[in-house]
Amino acid sequence: MSEVLLAAHNVTKQFPGVLANDDVSVQLRPGRILALLGENGAGKSTLVNILFGMYRPDSGDVIIKNEVVDLHGPDDAISRGIGMVHQHFQLVPPMRVVENIVLGAEPSKRGLVDLEEARNRVVELSGRYGLEIDPDALVEDLPVGMQQRVEILKALYRDADVLILDEPTGVLTPQEADHLLSVLRELTATGLGIVFITHKLREVLAIADDIVVLRNGRVVGETKPAETNESGLAEMMVGRSVVLRVEKSVAQPGDVVLAVDELEVNDDRGQIAVDRLSFEVREGEILGVAGVEGNGQRELVEAITGLRHPMAGTMRIDGEEVTNGSAREISKKGVAHIPEDREKHGVVAVYSIAENSVLNRYHRSPFSIRGVLRRDVIERHAQEVVDEFDVRTPSIAVAASSLSGGNKQKLIVGREFSDDIKLLIAAQPTRGIDIGAIEFIHRRILEQRDKGAAVLLVSAELDEILGLSDRIAVLYDGKLMDVLDAQDADRERVGLLMAGITK
Repeated sequence: MSEVLLAAHNVTKQFPGVLANDDVSVQLRPGRILALLGENGAGKSTLVNILFGMYRPDSGDVIIKNEVVDLHGPDDAISRGIGMVHQHFQLVPPMRVVENIVLGAEPSKRGLVDLEEARNRVVELSGRYGLEIDPDALVEDLPVGMQQRVEILKALYRDADVLILDEPTGVLTPQEADHLLSVLRELTATGLGIVFITHKLREVLAIADDIVVLRNGRVVGETKPAETNESGLAEMMVGRSVVLRVEKSVAQPGDVVLAVDELEVNDDRGQIAVDRLSFEVREGEILGVAGVEGNGQRELVEAITGLRHPMAGTMRIDGEEVTNGSAREISKKGVAHIPEDREKHGVVAVYSIAENSVLNRYHRSPFSIRGVLRRDVIERHAQEVVDEFDVRTPSIAVAASSLSGGNKQKLIVGREFSDDIKLLIAAQPTRGIDIGAIEFIHRRILEQRDKGAAVLLVSAELDEILGLSDRIAVLYDGKLMDVLDAQDADRERVGLLMAGITK
């Protein structure tokens, strides 16, 4: 019998009110990459957390190297050769690379930590696998792509036979993502096995040997890249055919709606996050903002929507300055906002769906008269939003907290789009939602453009930017690297600009 490096056999895991894994079986063999696909809430993260010892299954077995094991925590998994690179890195920023890599497994000499031996081992591993890095660099000074290398080297330093990677390319430029995929292929050539969680179908088809698709906690399909394509995988994930790329007409830009001039915005630490930024968005066009997360996008959106005051520069909507306007004042000018963080800025969890449907307009007619809310009008409006935007809920009276992430997002989109829009600010509009909801929201954004709205689309998903935008502005370190016509932009060119490379 050939060796199974890692497997789940008939694993079931239940949380209060949620059956996260339902009789799931998967297996990983040496030298292969197993891609786990599924919508948010399909059970992928629960499954790998069980395989890494962070959760214990209610029933079923975890198998490592053909042996049924009882993992009492991540230490057990690590000692058995399982390494995991989490979506959010587990690093100590003020410490050096070598110190982070050996933390908890430090080599010693005469009772003291032998950092020279550790450094030599790190240099040897990084050279062998194409993960070159300065072992003495401070982690807090490294870009995110380099920080991810530190995480992978941490696992290799501990002699991992299996690497579990959770959304490993979400914070990388296209060039960094391509390099990571080539590194993973080199790792499998040594016999290492890799579990690869992602929602990027293109990457799955490029790198995986085996593909397992989860839906509602169950395995609904197993396939290989040679036997399928992006449409086939999407259909397996959602349970119906999905249009992955929305067809759009040629934009007909009109007058300038949003004009940003020499804008400077600080982050929460008081550091410059947006550095003298100038651009325009016209009616009837989508300006996409591309960039690795953390390069000023959040602060830019918060400044435009009145959630954060800029330090310098000006913003005008239809020629009228709104630089220090409040969120309500800016909203009144016909600005719709799909926020990056739907839980923090999109809905009030304890309010009903009906109340959430008018959060931005409850104080205006027809929803209130002389300060008195008209509940019947609000409820009719809420029902229209729920029906038109396919918000799955038993009632408009239930709290927004009862909705799934995708349905919260559709509620927010429905609320914002049910008013006359001059300017739409869409920040990460499809983050954490399923492929079917992504298709729906993309279509609605294009409808707003075609009605004459100006659209500023901010997304960490480069495919989303390339697919929807008419022009693309690329941010790096808070600065505008370039603005490209979408027809002249490709992944490589935009990716270089995202890394701060202009040549």
